[in-house]
Amino acid sequence: MLEAGVPSPVVPYGADQTLFVVIDRRDQATEIRIERSDLETTIGELVAGCFNDPIKVISFNTLEHWTKDISTDVAGEIRARCDIDGVTLPDYLSDFVESHT
Repeated sequence: MLEAGVPSPVVPYGADQTLFVVIDRRDQATEIRIERSDLETTIGELVAGCFNDPIKVISFNTLEHWTKDISTDVAGEIRARCDIDGVTLPDYLSDFVESHT
């Protein structure tokens, strides 16, 4: 598991920015990574069904050079939003939320 504050060789250097990457599975053999610069946008797109089969959400900071798997936090936020809104967790997110809560 990736931890905040732990330098990572895969995080690019750059301006002080935290980015969010959704790792999404298109089919059994293909994974794609979708990068967003805003956590709220990332969660909104997950709930809206913009991803095929999300597997993991990772945040990384380009200046401090750290990575963190935030899948559990994102899954908890999605479940909380569904509960607050009184809606059922969408089928396309059930595997992601169940595997990270």
